Order: sequence, then C-alpha cells, then structure tokens
Amino acid sequence: MATTTPPKPVTNLDEATVRFCGDSGDGMQLAGTQFTNTSALLGNDVATFPDFPAEIRAPRGTRAGVSGFQIHFSSNEIFTPGDTVDALVAMNPAALATNLADLRQGGILLLNEDAFEKKGLEQAGYTTNPAEDGSLEGYKLHSVPMTKLTRLAVEDCGLSQKEADRCRNFFAMGLVFWLYGRSLEPTLRYIDSKFGKRPEVAQANTAALKAGYHYGETVEAISTQYHVAPAKLTPGTYRNIIGNQALAWGLLTAAHMSAKQLFLGAYPITPASDILHELAKHKNFNVLTFQAEDEIAAMTSTIGAAFAGSMSVTASSGPGIALKGEGLGLAVITELPMLVINVQRGGPSTGLPTKTEQSDLNQALFGRNGECPMPVLAARSPGDCFDIALEAWKLAVAYMTPVFVLTDGYIANGSEPWRIPALSEIPKIPITHPGPSANGDRFSPYQRDDKLSRPWAIPGTPGLEHRLGGLEKQDGSGNVSYDPNNHEHMCRLRAEKVANMANDIPLQELDGPESGDLLVVSWGGTYGACVTAVHAAQASGKKVSHCHLRYLNPFPRNLGEILKKFDRILIPELNLGQLGAVIRSSFLIDAVGLNKVQGKPFSVAEILSKINSLVA
Repeated sequence: MATTTPPKPVTNLDEATVRFCGDSGDGMQLAGTQFTNTSALLGNDVATFPDFPAEIRAPRGTRAGVSGFQIHFSSNEIFTPGDTVDALVAMNPAALATNLADLRQGGILLLNEDAFEKKGLEQAGYTTNPAEDGSLEGYKLHSVPMTKLTRLAVEDCGLSQKEADRCRNFFAMGLVFWLYGRSLEPTLRYIDSKFGKRPEVAQANTAALKAGYHYGETVEAISTQYHVAPAKLTPGTYRNIIGNQALAWGLLTAAHMSAKQLFLGAYPITPASDILHELAKHKNFNVLTFQAEDEIAAMTSTIGAAFAGSMSVTASSGPGIALKGEGLGLAVITELPMLVINVQRGGPSTGLPTKTEQSDLNQALFGRNGECPMPVLAARSPGDCFDIALEAWKLAVAYMTPVFVLTDGYIANGSEPWRIPALSEIPKIPITHPGPSANGDRFSPYQRDDKLSRPWAIPGTPGLEHRLGGLEKQDGSGNVSYDPNNHEHMCRLRAEKVANMANDIPLQELDGPESGDLLVVSWGGTYGACVTAVHAAQASGKKVSHCHLRYLNPFPRNLGEILKKFDRILIPELNLGQLGAVIRSSFLIDAVGLNKVQGKPFSVAEILSKINSLVA
C-alpha cells in the first residue's frame, strides 16, 4: 500500500537571503539566476549580487576559483542583496571557507558532503573536516551527498560520469526550491528551451532538479519549509532584469525615440562586455555593433559614427577608458553627441577585474588633457540603467557633447524586478539636422543656439561642407585658429555649455527632513545600502536625511542650498573619497567620508553604524 509523506510545517518570513557558491564550473550563476527568476515570477521583490572569480580557469577546488550568487527576496520593497546570508549552499570546501563568514548564526548550511574529501579539504586550507569537527555547531548544518544522489537520479539518461556530475547544480537548486516553496515550472521550461536539442541532457537536468526537490520533501533532517509572500509592487508588467541588459535596452529605446541608427564601438572588457553581447542580438532594431581590435579603435569609430549622424556609443571599464582618453578629447573639441559608458571595476591597472568599485569618478571628471569638461551621470540600480541611457542621450543631443554614463560591476551584474514601461510613457527625443543650403550662404559649423550647441550637420548634405578635427577651431566659422584669445574663448564656452545643463536637469530630491543633524550623500550603486540605512535611522528617531546624486557634472543647481541646511555631511563611496573631495572644494563644506576599496559593496550595517556614530 502506497504511503505519502506528510507535509512539513511552514514558517512564514518577510524576507530571506540565499547564496549558492562553488567552483566556477559548478553552475552557481545558473542556479542563482533560476532561483531569482522564479522568485520574481512569484511576486517577490528581489535583489541579487553575483560574485565571479577574478582568475580565468583557476585550479578546481581552490579558493581563487570560487564563484557565488546571492539572492535577497522579500514581501516588501528592498534595495540591497542583503547584508548576511540566511541559507548558504557550499558545493566544496573552498566555497565554504570563502563564504561562511557571511552566514548568520543559526543560518541554514547545505554542504555537498561528497566534495569534503582529503584533497578538497587541503586545497581549501582545512586540516580537519569542518562538517565533522564541531566547528559548524552554530549553524543548521545539513551534509547532503549531492554528487552521489545526482548520479543516481540521472543514471538512466545515458550520460558519462563527468556529464552527470554537471547536473549537481540542478540538484542543489531543487533542494533550495523546496526549502523556500518555489515552483519548479519556470526552471523546467528553461531546461526544455536551453537543452531541447540534447534530450538526454534535458532529461538528466530535470531528473536532478526533481530529485533535489523530493529530497527536501522526504529527508527527516530538514524539518521546516519557509514561505515568503509576494511583495506589493506598483501595478504593471514586470520582468527580472540585469543592469547591463537594462542599459542595452535603454540605448535601443533612446535610438528608437530619436529615430537614429544605434552604433556601438567597443572592445571586450569585464564587466562591460555584456552590453556589446546584448546589443549584437538586436540587429533587427537597426543596431550596428563593431567589436574593435583595441580601445583606441573603439573610441575613434564611435566618433566617426557620431560625425555620420548615428546615435553613437562606446562602452568599457576603467582600463579601457584610460586608453580612450585622447579620443575623448577629440570628441569634446569636435562637439559631437555620443555616450561613453564606464562599468567601473576595482583598479588600478587590471586590479580586481570581476569586483565592484567606484574609483573612476575622478577619471570621468578630469581624466583628459587640457580643459576638457564632460557631463557625468551615474545609474543607481540595475533597472535604473534603462532610464539613465535615455537621459544621457537626451542631454548629449541637446547640448552637442559627449556624455559619460557611470555604472559599476555591482549594478551591471545585479538584477531586480523592472516594470516594463509603455512606449507612450517614454518621450521622444527630437533631433534636428540642418538642411541643404539653398541660397549659397557659407555654412557656419560653430554657430550656436541658446544652449551654446552647434548644429549637427550630416556629411553629404549639399552646402554643409565643413572641417572637424583636434585642432582648435574659430568659433562660428570652424576654421583652424591659433589665436590665443579664441582658444580661451572656446575653452570657456565648452565649459559653460556643460555647466548650463544644470538648467535642464531636475532639482536635487531629498529623502527626509529639509534640515537636521546629518545628511547622507550617495551616488551610483551605494544607493540601496544608503537609503535602507537612512530609513532605519529615521525609524529610530534620528534627524537624518538622504540625498542621492544622479548628476555628478554639473551638480543640480539646488545642491549647495540642501547641503548647508545640515550639521554634518556623510558621503559613503567605494573609493578613497573622490566625490567627497569634489563636494568639499565645490561647496566649501566639511564632509565626512565612509570609504572602502575591497571589491565588495557596502552593507547596510556599515553605513548605519557610521550614521549612529556621527549623530550619537
């Protein structure tokens, strides 16, 4: 007579944070992505933090080769991937060693016990097996023979042992899906679409996923299941979106709304390459992507495409932006509209190529020879990357200048639910090109409008022949000019044009009272941790407000007025104080910095601790 396993008790949670970690070949990014997508479909608000190894093909089982993916999902609005982890899945000893510190006391620890053998323990630096020596007593430890159970689950699928072992991530996924009451259906659909051409692989991954799920249902050692209810989000159609993907889609939309072909000239570099990859998929939307042989060619091709009349973009990271420096000066002096995207990573030089940082602000503001001002905007979250692309292109064409867009590795690789806007919600970006000269008058390529912008003449238009280049031009005629007074006039004019953008950008918003003991000023990817920490401080009765800067050059015209109404200013940055120095010199105020360069984003606790110390 068949028996059924009685359901286990369910504990309701407001939120939870899960991290999958293992060797770079263990499929942890896939496991995390599928868990994220499923949670988003369930209606949770989610925030993620993928963590990639910096070394290419680091030796298996070593700490240098550990890859991880953290998901924070909630029934309330959230802004960060979580400070501490509630459940940690460690596929080998190295993953445990590098991630255990982030697991909260009493948290759930799921180990692949088959990987905790002598060689693996030695590679991770263990002299004894932590699963057996009592060192993990502070956690809800579950050692699961994932490799063995996966092999048993897929033994009828006709795979080699090596191929069978690649299904372990689906077993781990299934177990965590059961633990938090996630449906298997979205992942089963993914398996069918991804592996449909190899039915034996699809069958094996399906079997492993279900085996992990049923293991959670039946094993007595795991006695509780958890449930996180859907969040109350603004009504609309949502999808989970990654920062680089959102930025690429924003570029596509900006090109469409301005009736332009989109050109991307780029050289592959972590963590910006996915912008190139994503845009290359959408050539049906009048997109032209050029994978250049180096960063210099990427930059100069972008200038050429802008001269030809395209919506022209280049994307890179800090080292690539350094190589683009001379070309950026050419873009500024020719006064052509284009976007320069910097997905920041740890530096200097190669630095920490897969880790996040905010250390390229000075590079964006000052990293060119001569008096060479450029507007600088910074996205605050993965979904916000879509909006920042539209805003930056609107400014570029209105003021005829290249515009910097800053994101970082944390934003670029992270994800969140994103409400898909209706096309009717997105304003058109009007662009006017001068037409053919009908009366024979000589065209003046530097004749300016009320924004000090020169006309954008399309090559080949009769009567609009003119010269561009890196030599200084005479204002109005565009003739090469060595006149010292004209050079100073042009330098001041280009700077004034950028400064005048303050008249078109929104006034700075403030979250909290208009005056008080402390104002927290953030920019870029520190937004989530800062807004969460400030709200916690406000809830405890502290007179603290939050000001997040989207426009870093020029600043919003009311920023100085806001800053002067607070007793103290705190500026958290993932650098050694770059925005803080600019704020101090621009507004002559004493700002306190909270700075770190560890390749990791701020935790809410770090910022809240600093707030409490300043307003104690």
